[in-house]
This record gives sequence, C-alpha cells and structure tokens, in this order.
Amino acid sequence: MTAPRLLSLALVLALAACDQPAPRTMKRAPVPQPSLPVEKPVAPTTRVQPITWDAAGETFRLGATPLKSVRMWTFDGASDGFVLTGGLTGLAQNAGLRLSNQAPDPALRSPSGLEINGARGSLVLVRLTRKQASPAWDGTLYYTTAGHGEGQGFFAKPVMGGSPAVNETLILAYDMAHPMGGGDDWTTSLISQIRLDTDDSPGGAFVIRQIAVTENPGREALGLAPPPKPKPAAKP
Repeated sequence: MTAPRLLSLALVLALAACDQPAPRTMKRAPVPQPSLPVEKPVAPTTRVQPITWDAAGETFRLGATPLKSVRMWTFDGASDGFVLTGGLTGLAQNAGLRLSNQAPDPALRSPSGLEINGARGSLVLVRLTRKQASPAWDGTLYYTTAGHGEGQGFFAKPVMGGSPAVNETLILAYDMAHPMGGGDDWTTSLISQIRLDTDDSPGGAFVIRQIAVTENPGREALGLAPPPKPKPAAKP
C-alpha cells in the first residue's frame, strides 16, 4: 500500500474514533457530612411502683394481677376526645397524647357523658411522662356528675406517684373511694367527666400514655395506709 493511501486510511480511522462515545467512569456519591453534631437523646427513667403497665396485655397490673378496667384511653393515633384548656395537644410519635402547658392552671378534660359507674371503678390510673419542667406541680383530679360540676368539694390527689422528673414515666393512682373532697359521692354516682390538672404554672410538657378507671383492690392491697377517719361533727 502506498504512503498516500496509508495516510488516508489513518485519517479515516481517527475520525471514526472521534465519533465513539468516551467510556463512562463510575462516580461514587459523596458521603454526607452533618453540619452540626447530632444531639444525644436523654434516656427515659421509670419509677419502681407496685402498679405497672403491661404493654403486651394492654392492661395495668398490681404485681402479677391485672386490674379490670371499667374505662380506658390509650391515645393510640387519636386524642380520644380529651381537650386541654390552657395549652396545646398533639399526638406522640409512639402513641400517647402530648400536652404543652402554656397558661397557669391548665386543665385536661375527658369527653363528657361518660356515665361511669363509680361503685364498679373507683381507682383512676394515669400513666404519663414529663417532657419539660415547670415551676409548680399540681396533679389534682376533679370529676363531675349529673348532680354537680367541677369544684373543690369533689377532687383527689394521687395516693401513689407524684411530681415526675423530666423524662421520667410514672403512674398516678387516685383512690376515689377515699378522695380528699367528696366523701362517698364517687362510689354512689355515675361519673360524667374527669379533669386532670398536671402543673399549676405554664411551661411544662407531658405525654399522657394511658388513663384508666379500674376496679379498686383496696388500700391494703395497694400497700397504702388506711384512710383517715372522718372527724365527728362539732357540737352546736
């Protein structure tokens, strides 16, 4: 083959090579780098109490014995009709009702018209977790019937459990057979509505896990001291 023909063939091959796409190079995606360090979550704590929550059985237990519920709310994907006055509510990530107290004396009320037989269920249990601190804890439980509304004459304080620390989960137990106000009114009435006051001051935040009205095993079974005897009426 002559030199001119060789030169022409080389030129044709060079032009053909230019028409071929370049081989692709695999690129690795860049590893994302956080701009700020991730805040470590605070480990929750649970207070040791004789009454516990059995998540598998979805019931409260006194030791190994389940407590029969007359009415229970679990806030699993819904507020269950509870309304907070003096704050905001929302649903917790893994079930529960979030409370953000934004005014003094916030009050969480159940739906009305419950018609709970107080003789059958006189132990009220509230399982909650404090998420944010507040200067003043309250913990009072009020209730209404067809015969009376809310008031200082018909209320109870927890006989078990108290002011929770931040990220602490505990159970508040209210012995409504022996309340601080009302005598035997609960056990002789149909309960229309209950109201829970968590804090006396704004700023606190909670997750209400469960609320239940259960049969009452009695103060001795709960490991509580006998209720104080009523004082005799003053002589005229």
